[in-house]
Amino acid sequence: MRLCAEHVDWRVHGRRLLEDVSLTVEAGETFGLVGPNGSGKTTLLRVLAGLRRPKTGRALADDQPMRTMKPQQIARAIAFVEQQADTLDRLEVRQAVALGRTPFLSPLSPWSEEDEAIVDRALADVDLEPLAGRLWHTLSGGERQRVHIARALAQQPRALLLDEPTNHLDIRHQLSILRLVRQLPVTVVIALHDLDQAMDCDRIGVMDGGLLVAVGPPREVLTLERLRNTFGVHADFIDDPDEGRTILRFRRAL
Repeated sequence: MRLCAEHVDWRVHGRRLLEDVSLTVEAGETFGLVGPNGSGKTTLLRVLAGLRRPKTGRALADDQPMRTMKPQQIARAIAFVEQQADTLDRLEVRQAVALGRTPFLSPLSPWSEEDEAIVDRALADVDLEPLAGRLWHTLSGGERQRVHIARALAQQPRALLLDEPTNHLDIRHQLSILRLVRQLPVTVVIALHDLDQAMDCDRIGVMDGGLLVAVGPPREVLTLERLRNTFGVHADFIDDPDEGRTILRFRRAL
């Protein structure tokens, strides 16, 4: 699925959260959004997910304006994993993940063995099978985050949008979730604080003060000057021959 934002503005109580943001994420691409806290990453994700209508400009999914799409139509195509989400319901983990199938259910299409298998796969993908019968309120923050990701996977979306998905996760699950996301045959837009993780994206966009200030391959966009000016840090690029990737080593803040 191809996602686009065209000249998007978003303001709250006169405060600019997005200003004239235009972006196209191609079908099948893994696109990273990076930037300081409060730079507009979450707001842009919610616009691309069809959860917020921009005050100015528009969002499109496969060239169709999202404002013309029904909520169920969007939910069948796009899954969004929030940075912080909670529920007061006394749900078991499996029941929470099964909510991802809701957009596909109706009186004419009730719960089926196929839905059951999709939920099983989502639980396995995020290593939650042993916790399937646990109640939500007994889970740690990292476990809850994995439940949200599993629920999004159960939607079988064509586009997956994630807001800081590795927050609260231990390093093992950070690596496994990011590896899983990169392997999915879907369009992925992922907001990240960890710039080293962003180096593995196909392209990244840098947000700063509500503006999209740079877009392109990570190594071209995260220049030493950009790291100093936008993120306020000094860094070195190190080529890792064992993994065939470039990693960032931060030396000190300005």
